[in-house]
Amino acid sequence: MEIEKHLTITGSSNISWKDAIVKTILEVSKSIDYLSTVKILNQYAKIDGNKIAEYFVDLDLSFVVDVNRKGE
Repeated sequence: MEIEKHLTITGSSNISWKDAIVKTILEVSKSIDYLSTVKILNQYAKIDGNKIAEYFVDLDLSFVVDVNRKGE
């Protein structure tokens, strides 16, 4: 049996929405094992004057729960 857990995460970048997605997944993968899927829920940006200053993404990240892991 495989169990997946979902997290909603917000990430950001000064470069692009794609960069925000990639950086967020990279950071989350440092502390959560078995990442399996990503769903982009929302994209938005902060505007400074007439330019985009920062890109934001809301992501639904899922990971597989290790049912065989022994608790401490």
